[in-house]
Amino acid sequence: MFTLLIYILIFLVKVLEVTLATTRIVLITKGEKLKGAIIGFFEAILWTVLVSTVLADVTSDPYKVLIYALGFAVGNYVGTIFEQKLGFGTVRIETIANEENGLKLAKELRENGFAVTVVDGEGMHSKRLVIIMHIKRKNTEKAIRLIKKLQGDVFITVNEVKPVYGGYGLFKK
Repeated sequence: MFTLLIYILIFLVKVLEVTLATTRIVLITKGEKLKGAIIGFFEAILWTVLVSTVLADVTSDPYKVLIYALGFAVGNYVGTIFEQKLGFGTVRIETIANEENGLKLAKELRENGFAVTVVDGEGMHSKRLVIIMHIKRKNTEKAIRLIKKLQGDVFITVNEVKPVYGGYGLFKK
């Protein structure tokens, strides 16, 4: 019974540690160095305690290594889902709409709280409007659903961007 409890703890702590590692890496790449460093502190404590537990008498209980590896694999999966839910960072959404519907779409997006920039463009056969938004990543799905609901015949691209300074609704100090 005690051995089963140790296996469960190894698994759960490893999942937590890798989830923290994933979050830390994303924070650091998004410019949130202090938050990443704080998470890294706790991640290092968990890792040290966990590895010492796994390596203690590992030759007589090699299943600890398998449980550790399973926790690592599951932790990567859980970490990416967790990070997606947190939605750190900023994205740039570009929507290319036909000229007659583009201004209406921009107006509706603004009325729903999105900052919108409209640029004139030219497609192969007609005038187009390029609607550009820089929004918090966690609002991406909401924005895309709204665009598709308001106007289904548009072209949408989404790109992650580095930290944004200034702008309507986006403040980075």
